[in-house]
Amino acid sequence: MDFAPLVEKRREHFASLEERLAAPGFYDDPQVASEVMREHARGKRLLEQWADFEDVRRQLEENRELARGEEEELAAMAEEEIPFLEKRFAQLEMEVQYALLPRDPAEDRDAIVEIRAGAGGDEASLFAGELHRMYARYGENRGWKVELLEKSPSEVGGFKEVVFRVAGEDVFRFLKYESGVHRVQRVPATETQGRIHTSTASVAVLPEAEEVDVEIKPDDLRIEVCRAGGAGGQHVNRTESAVQVFHEPSGIMVRCEQERSQIQNRERALKILRAKLFEAKQREEAEKYSAHRKALIGSGDRSEKVRTYNFPQGRVTDHRIGKTVHHIEAFVGGEIDDLIQALQAEDMQARMEEAAATFVA
Repeated sequence: MDFAPLVEKRREHFASLEERLAAPGFYDDPQVASEVMREHARGKRLLEQWADFEDVRRQLEENRELARGEEEELAAMAEEEIPFLEKRFAQLEMEVQYALLPRDPAEDRDAIVEIRAGAGGDEASLFAGELHRMYARYGENRGWKVELLEKSPSEVGGFKEVVFRVAGEDVFRFLKYESGVHRVQRVPATETQGRIHTSTASVAVLPEAEEVDVEIKPDDLRIEVCRAGGAGGQHVNRTESAVQVFHEPSGIMVRCEQERSQIQNRERALKILRAKLFEAKQREEAEKYSAHRKALIGSGDRSEKVRTYNFPQGRVTDHRIGKTVHHIEAFVGGEIDDLIQALQAEDMQARMEEAAATFVA
């Protein structure tokens, strides 16, 4: 597909955004200013990606021409560079194509991730802990900041539940596909007869909400304080620092006891609550999506099995797109880009099909 006409339209729109940024009174409405600045940043990045794309395209054409030439040494050097240029060209093509798609407004947001142990007892809690480490390492590799919000440790060293925030560039864009039931198949350390057990953990990835996204009325909240549980010494045993927030209209309850201060725990609980309410709002919007796209990325419901980690066979399979990778140890160590990129590519294709009429126009 020829992206040039679309890029030129975006270039014109980018110029109009720069005029808005320079206009007097631009910052009078902080919410509008924030959105315009985000759109300006996206436009700037697209134009930079397009410039790189065109440069790599030119280099690739030149190298292919040199590789067919009669100068053997020069042809060999050009031939050697072609695979790298082809890989870079494909990557940039995908990035440009993604940037031209109709925007999902939540994709450039930070995310709040909840992981809960499911079926499998202690083994499930250990798996939940491994998933937490996997996402933490993936985030660190991408330069994101990972902040623990709440945890409920298990007796064997895993988590019954763990909630954390991931902040950085386009976090939700990359993590949104992770929601659902993750299943692990392996021989637990406590298994004496070598039998393979199956355990599960559910993952929910929520786009972080701002106060302007969701209105939380004080009258809709019931806030209770209580003593924090678990290890922590005298402070935990004697101080009522844990906070439980009940949102009456939705029935959602959030408990936080990670911090030593009621105020800090209350702020964290409200942050999680706001994300849950925003996700519910987004889920309503998602009902407007095509059946094809909903079938691909799923509902995000925790009851939907999305991935299996089979340790005896050394493989990880994503059931939504039928793709398997065979480097399970590296995968659970945070190298999860292969499956995320495959999910993005499938989702992008579906969105391109939906947006075809817009592109033609």
